[in-house]
Amino acid sequence: MNGSLAPAFYVLISFACSSLLAVQNTGDSQSLTPGKGNAASSGEKELKETGWLLFRGDANSSGVAVGKLPKNLEVVWQHEIKQGAIEGTPVIVGNPQQRVYVGDLDGRILAFDLKSGKLEWEIQLPDKLGFVTAPAFRNKRLYLGDIDGIFHCFDLNGKEQWKFTTDGEIDSSANFYKDLVLFGSQDSKLYALNADTGEVAWALETGDMVRCSITVVENRAFVAGCDGAFHIIDLDQGKEVGSVVIESPTGVTPAARGEFAFVGTEQAGFFAINWKTAKLKWKYDDPQGGLPTRSSPAVSGKHVVFGASNRKVYSVNAETGQLNWSTVLKSKVVSSPVIIDGRVLVGSADGRFYELDLKTGEIIWEKELRGGIVGSPAVAFGRVVIATDRGVVYCLGAKETPTSGVPRRYPH
Repeated sequence: MNGSLAPAFYVLISFACSSLLAVQNTGDSQSLTPGKGNAASSGEKELKETGWLLFRGDANSSGVAVGKLPKNLEVVWQHEIKQGAIEGTPVIVGNPQQRVYVGDLDGRILAFDLKSGKLEWEIQLPDKLGFVTAPAFRNKRLYLGDIDGIFHCFDLNGKEQWKFTTDGEIDSSANFYKDLVLFGSQDSKLYALNADTGEVAWALETGDMVRCSITVVENRAFVAGCDGAFHIIDLDQGKEVGSVVIESPTGVTPAARGEFAFVGTEQAGFFAINWKTAKLKWKYDDPQGGLPTRSSPAVSGKHVVFGASNRKVYSVNAETGQLNWSTVLKSKVVSSPVIIDGRVLVGSADGRFYELDLKTGEIIWEKELRGGIVGSPAVAFGRVVIATDRGVVYCLGAKETPTSGVPRRYPH
């Protein structure tokens, strides 16, 4: 597969998603307060203990990593898949050992040792059924769907435990609630399967294709769909309990903090929604005009950070919807940012990987990688893992200092 070609989602989503809806002008004046769904509490504890286990790091899709990174990030190892292409996001698992797992567009799943970069194993699906989703990890199993509409469960040795077939391509990375694994499909359904057996607990029909990953807070799931609506689902009942119009289709995964969720759309609007009241809190539009937002936001404190196709990375005040800052990069941004310790890590379509200052938006450094960056960073255990559409997996961290006068070789 040609690694320079983006999937149809990134080129044609505005055509594939059929519905364009009018804006709902409902105000909400409540302040942003921490709650049970706040990733700064239980979500961060889980990350600290186990790694970067989901597409956006935690169940709330916060895009926030805990802990520290080295001040200077260097490439400590890289692995190139011959004629490969990766547009999904890796995950980093800390138990039973620190490993990286990632799927590619040609139907491969690969497992690497996080420290050394050694390829532990690689499997190839029949008919090269590719992945644009990130794996999701739970109880020593990996869950992810493919572009042929099949959702898979593997053990940590790559042996398939079960699979489930939907009627549409799966672009939605999985999340979990109780004993359920959750994901969406282009067949317009949100699925809840028993994570152990793959049996259907329930399936909910939405208004159009579901391309985003599923965000979970308490017993609620959030889905932003191609029908131009933000859906609020009761996970115990498998029923929709509210929705908010967001004007246009989207494939962006909502980020949640406290009582609010944040999401951008194809018509460049960016929304904050009170999911408890199902009301719009604020909407941000770039006064200079915008292009589609296909980058899922990260939210920390008063910063909601996301990228857009106009080459900008934005930070919007989570309380007010006012712009904190915007920074222009050299190419469009479809990769989703990660926030860690006052730093923003984000990639762009021309293969540049950036660190920005969270407070100011200033570019601290940039590194040019081989291939465009569509997927997003995974951050855990002092390492950053990012993959490109030329099939190269990079791990950044602090290079070890050789000891005893013996040169240390790093894999390439």
